[in-house]
Amino acid sequence: MPERTDFVDRYAKGETPWDSGRPSEELLRALKTGKITGKTVLEIGCGTGTNAVELARRGFQVTAADLVEQAIQIARKKAEKAKVAVDFRVADVFKDDVGGPYDILFDRGVYHCLRTEDLKRFQGLLRKVTRSGSLWLSLAGNAKEELEEGPPVVSEQEIRTELGLLFDILELREFRFTSNRKDFHPLAWSILMRRK
Repeated sequence: MPERTDFVDRYAKGETPWDSGRPSEELLRALKTGKITGKTVLEIGCGTGTNAVELARRGFQVTAADLVEQAIQIARKKAEKAKVAVDFRVADVFKDDVGGPYDILFDRGVYHCLRTEDLKRFQGLLRKVTRSGSLWLSLAGNAKEELEEGPPVVSEQEIRTELGLLFDILELREFRFTSNRKDFHPLAWSILMRRK
């Protein structure tokens, strides 16, 4: 998986295997089971907005941020086509204010990147954008399967150590990421948490 600064280049070249063009199956599962409740959502690393648009379709008030302007431009077009309102922002979540606190935080592949860049700063962001009772669904690469070209990975112990002081882990389950390639489905974690 590229460094954050490489994402602009990856989008420009169309090298975005993480962008399946379909809402995350894990997000849909959590919504279907009623485990995600609330009104306001922040999606960090929203990419081209597929999940943010799905959340808005379901009546959530969604703010969605990504570092890459090209991705946000595509996301805005998707929301317009779907006739839903999403507050899309080109933002570096380490530097720019993304509002909050929110009822729900969602990321697909952001925790596993930002934890290696600056864990303390990422934990500070989590404190700022959530409050007691906020829910966070994070989808992250699973260290049980390290692939040469797959996403960054994290172990169960690292999840519990890095996030357990701030969040109660409600559900930790394995699944496989969908991608825009038929042969690329890396093992992942679905981590549903509630802020203490």
